Amino acid sequence: MTDPAPVAPSPKPAAPSSALPPTDHEAAGPLTESAAPNATTIEDFRRNLAAVRARIDAAARAAGRDPAEIRLLPVSKTVPEERLRAAYAAGITQMGENKVQEAKRKATNLADLGIHWALIGHLQTNKARDAAAFADEFQALDSLRVAEALDRRLQAAGRGLDVYVQVNSSGEPSKFGLEPDAVADFLAALPAYSSLRVRGLMTLAAHTDDADRIRECFRIMRSLRDAGLQAGTVGDGQLSMGMSGDFELAIAGGSTCVRVGQAIFGARPATDSPQRPASSAH
Repeated sequence: MTDPAPVAPSPKPAAPSSALPPTDHEAAGPLTESAAPNATTIEDFRRNLAAVRARIDAAARAAGRDPAEIRLLPVSKTVPEERLRAAYAAGITQMGENKVQEAKRKATNLADLGIHWALIGHLQTNKARDAAAFADEFQALDSLRVAEALDRRLQAAGRGLDVYVQVNSSGEPSKFGLEPDAVADFLAALPAYSSLRVRGLMTLAAHTDDADRIRECFRIMRSLRDAGLQAGTVGDGQLSMGMSGDFELAIAGGSTCVRVGQAIFGARPATDSPQRPASSAH
């Protein structure tokens, strides 16, 4: 499967302490900008997409990069299906979802649109069957047990799946992902699972307003990616890193995929907790 073109702008184990900061996709944090106005119409989505794309283009130019190198993955979790139809009409043809059951329902009900579905949240082995049935990519692989479960289901379905290996680049206990020093051996083990097509690495940077600490997370990822390219274990070396509040820093650090939700879709319900769950249902 080839990497989908960037969207055009126009027409986790033990439960964390309650004191831990939000760290999942689009968690509110010091560097996270206010959500865009809620998008409900095609024109709303076009406006928000244009604003995000302008930020991506400016960040790429400032880093001496071609903006076309940066893929925008809109994160559509919790967004109702009727709004996703308007988003699709505005040019959003790929969507990222955290929870398998929510994503599978949307993929089924919106099957007529041909959306490219990316799972970007932690996956338990007992959800591998569902993921293998519809997902086009999985950006949070951090367990060989999950790799084996996915491969077995994919083989049975005659499908392949693009995967990114998730790395805990910040060392924060509230985040899923491999420790950086475990990445090389993990990547070396993945060819045993022939239905998984390794595309690159994914991370969520540190939850902080310290830009230097965030940059260090991205530096670690780039170093791991470069080592994987040299070893021939990381596919074409994609780097999925950066969200609404930090993707300019991520682009400067080499990101090839930014995951943006609230800057496109608007604020999520307050009940949508971004923290690692005590018993994951993802």
